[in-house]
Amino acid sequence: MTGTAGRGAAPRLLGVTRGGSTEWLGWTPEGIDLDRPSSARMYDYYLGGSHNYAGDREMARRIVQLVPDTPQIARANRSFLRRAVEYLVAAGVRQFLDIGSGLPTAGNVHEIAQRAAPESRVTYVDIDPVAVAHSRMIVAGNDRVAVVQEDLRAPKRVLSDPELLRVLDLDQPVAVLMISMVHFVPDSDDPTGVIARYRDAVAAGSYLALSHVQRIPDLSAEDQETLAMYERIGAAVTPRTEAELTAFLAGFDLVEHGLVAVDDWRPESIDGPDTVGPTTGTEVVGGAQYGMYAGVGRKP
Repeated sequence: MTGTAGRGAAPRLLGVTRGGSTEWLGWTPEGIDLDRPSSARMYDYYLGGSHNYAGDREMARRIVQLVPDTPQIARANRSFLRRAVEYLVAAGVRQFLDIGSGLPTAGNVHEIAQRAAPESRVTYVDIDPVAVAHSRMIVAGNDRVAVVQEDLRAPKRVLSDPELLRVLDLDQPVAVLMISMVHFVPDSDDPTGVIARYRDAVAAGSYLALSHVQRIPDLSAEDQETLAMYERIGAAVTPRTEAELTAFLAGFDLVEHGLVAVDDWRPESIDGPDTVGPTTGTEVVGGAQYGMYAGVGRKP
């Protein structure tokens, strides 16, 4: 999700025949390597979605074998997204910029925001062409939502995109959402500087909502192999310390409860574990054990 991709590829209805049967994959842009797993489509699989291919599922299952909590982590992260958007709508925010939005699944930002405040406007940004193609189909006809295919590491291009500017007024407060995304940006690409450029571009009263894999000491062999597998598919993950994550939120005033485990952020509004996608019946508890942390800050 942190590479580069062409823009505007036309989607087509695609079927792949394997073992005498055809797997219909839906509307998929030209030029997609279906045998190369995608972190976005693997995340969709963890959430119980259907926008994933055999190669994605095979890789995701291997990771779940190594780290069985992976689907629960994904659902806890998605639940944080919902709670953050609900909080932001209640705080008066009516514009959302979801960067690294991934594949559409239950509980998209525009669904959450517009259910509470129909006038809410949302722009989704992702570099994965499959995510973009499916998102555009889902929001077709909703003139308060835009979908942009772009790299988060290019804030100038993202923020000047005509589709984004059609929907969002950057002179008014915007909630910038970077959910489970920045850990795909290596230190060499200066994620602190990238986030600062988004911060500097939005108006006072804007927000940043962030979730991120935390670096923990003494990684297990299973965790190390999981990181290596993501690196092999071109989606290397960089876990970071609490101090590094706090630096990402510099210039924002953290709202309650600060930077905490992903399921400890305003937990009083957590629904059951089946809020997003099918559930295994396992409670999502103790986000700290997962090493995924989250926070929301307001630009004064």
